[in-house]
Amino acid sequence: EFNLPTLNIVLVEPEIPQNTGNIARTCAATGSHLHIVEPMGFTIDDKKLKRAGLDYWHLLNITYYKKLDDFFSINQGPFYYFTTKAKNVYSDISYPDGCYLIFGKETAGLPEDLLKKHPESCVRLPMLNNDAARSLNLSNAVAIGVYEVLRQWNFPGLRLHGKLSN
Repeated sequence: EFNLPTLNIVLVEPEIPQNTGNIARTCAATGSHLHIVEPMGFTIDDKKLKRAGLDYWHLLNITYYKKLDDFFSINQGPFYYFTTKAKNVYSDISYPDGCYLIFGKETAGLPEDLLKKHPESCVRLPMLNNDAARSLNLSNAVAIGVYEVLRQWNFPGLRLHGKLSN
């Protein structure tokens, strides 16, 4: 038996239940630890949240925090802040075991003062230089980040081959 590396996904003040449900499902399917910083734009018993997460909730390792300061007082990092304002591309980073991928709320992203304090830890997903397409959907951005880290780690503990039925 060996210990699998730990990947932490942090949602800061998520607003849309379907996104959080999709992210929860990604975390359940990959063994990632989900951290949610309140306030949220919905309740955990929201039908839309459950529908998006389907029957994966019992598989989740999830921790809630009342505010961002609480999260930082308990967790040590390293932290990587996903933002459209970053200079670094997410795939250029070498992610260590125990890292935290931090994502902001859908309408505003992460607080700019937080990003300014940690510019070298801010990463972005490349997109067209087009003001009309400001950012990717939150659940898609999380999935891209999660699978980049897992790819770098050679997908530890994940099934790499499927099987067709006869």
